[in-house]
Amino acid sequence: MNKDVGFFNFSINKILTKEQSILDQARIRLLYYGLLLSIVAVSVLLINIYLEHQYILGFSTSILLLSIIILFKYLTFRPRWGIISHILLVLATVVNLSTVFIALQTVNIITAQIIFLIIVFSFYMLGQLCGLFYSLVNLIPVLIFLVLTYNDNYFIGLKPKIVDGSTIIIVTFANFILLIFIHNHFYAAFIKSMKQLRATAEERGNLNIEFEKVIEKAEKSSQAKSEFLSTMSHEIRTPLNAVIGMSNLLMMGNPRPDQKENLDILKFSANNLLAIVNDVLDFNKIESGKVVFENIKFNLVELMQSISGGQILKAEEKGLIFKLEIDDQLKSKIVFGDPTRLTQIIFNLISNAIKFTHTGNVWVKVTCVEDRHNTVTVDFSVKDTGIGIEKENLDAIFEPFTQESITTTRQYGGTGLGLAIVKRLLELQGLQMSVYSKPGEGSEFSFLVEFPVSTETVVEQAEKQPWVGGIETMGNIRVLIAEDNLVNVMLMKKLFSKWGITPTIAENGERAIEMVQYGNFDIILMDLQMPVLNGFDAAIEIRKMRDPRKANIPIIALTASALFDIKERVFSSGMNDYVSKPFKPDELREKMQNLVETIG
Repeated sequence: MNKDVGFFNFSINKILTKEQSILDQARIRLLYYGLLLSIVAVSVLLINIYLEHQYILGFSTSILLLSIIILFKYLTFRPRWGIISHILLVLATVVNLSTVFIALQTVNIITAQIIFLIIVFSFYMLGQLCGLFYSLVNLIPVLIFLVLTYNDNYFIGLKPKIVDGSTIIIVTFANFILLIFIHNHFYAAFIKSMKQLRATAEERGNLNIEFEKVIEKAEKSSQAKSEFLSTMSHEIRTPLNAVIGMSNLLMMGNPRPDQKENLDILKFSANNLLAIVNDVLDFNKIESGKVVFENIKFNLVELMQSISGGQILKAEEKGLIFKLEIDDQLKSKIVFGDPTRLTQIIFNLISNAIKFTHTGNVWVKVTCVEDRHNTVTVDFSVKDTGIGIEKENLDAIFEPFTQESITTTRQYGGTGLGLAIVKRLLELQGLQMSVYSKPGEGSEFSFLVEFPVSTETVVEQAEKQPWVGGIETMGNIRVLIAEDNLVNVMLMKKLFSKWGITPTIAENGERAIEMVQYGNFDIILMDLQMPVLNGFDAAIEIRKMRDPRKANIPIIALTASALFDIKERVFSSGMNDYVSKPFKPDELREKMQNLVETIG
């Protein structure tokens, strides 16, 4: 409704608004012009009645005319078409029934017209239920009247009025005009509505086409971003592999103290750069919905000890006291879950705690909150005595590429993605992070996880002795390295010489297949992105060889690629394991030994 409409408004344009539907606008127009026609028709009828000196009928007609004028004024001031329609139908019903039962005491063409008008008007204006109601209220009494008069059972004390022919002609003509107007008006509204629906459907179809194009463009953009990140990851990891690998080789050569200090700085900087690259790739993987959670058995205590093992050294380097406390109830349990993602979460929290703590302690607590035999609820908590976080910044620290302040970023570095990754990984599992922190006193991050418990129990094993490779144990291993990068080739040769191994080099996948056909090897290290033939296709061809020994040779994928489905593609192509560049020499050596002993 237009709020600017004044009481003295008589224009229909001011009571029509864009918010009204086509049907509602048609109803308002019908009332507006229909009431005007009714005012003219009733006025003519009133003049004719007074000329015929039928004053009683003229009085009732005057009241009807006044009622119509009031409704017309109300419509132009407040276009509440529903209320006005009900009032008009009630008036028409009263006029119809009083004319039939009292005034004329007969049913003629005028009565039939009025009933038809009421039926058409009520259905068009108020819908099916109201239309049915007003139709029956007018039709049933008239039918009863016809039955009574047919059996000569109807009688009242009032004498019926005699209406002359001119009055009947005027009323009949006016009723026909109103009927034609109502049908014509709503037919035009119906046609207009159909045209608008067709136009809307066409517009929606065009929008759907545009929307599909936008979605396709967004998908291509997302794919391009993923491919770009993968390519950049490969390009960054490849030189990083050389930097970190050469640092490891130089440190294995018993450097002087001053050289060792320089190598430590070099390795630390390279590892920091690698951590930044990994954070960006992990966050992109999570945001792209590519994360799939495993549900495998693992020993929670061993996992926590493994995570904390490397972090203890970092804490001690900063002079911090690192404490790992694990509930005794968990030491005999094997649980189901995703140890990789849990490691990522805990590792990030501990790294942050050590990073932002200058003096004091870092506590890692794993507490059994509830043990229901088949499931166990565990509370993981990482607490520190570090710089703390302002209350108003607690939400901001979980946003990507955000730290508490610019000062924090400059002082401590980092991408600001660690906690964002933690939060997203927890949310994807339906978990929430709780944070308690006081500036200058420290912070505590905690979350609850419910694990299904395996029926297996932890068996005490003898302490596993670290395997020490050397000429005696690895010198006889025949290794084929499929690698096209000359720097990586030089690095691998130097590293393997430390283990007493002289590897054979294939510069691409096709050359690797030829060497396997005509030579004998115990294991293959396969780069994935190579010219001529990539590592995936090369592995597939090797698995097709007729010689069972050659077809089953252990293959380790060794690559700097960071595609989301890289592991699945590695295993589906027939390779046995996967090591990401830059790799840890001990990790690679252990995997090589295990595969050679198991398969070879």
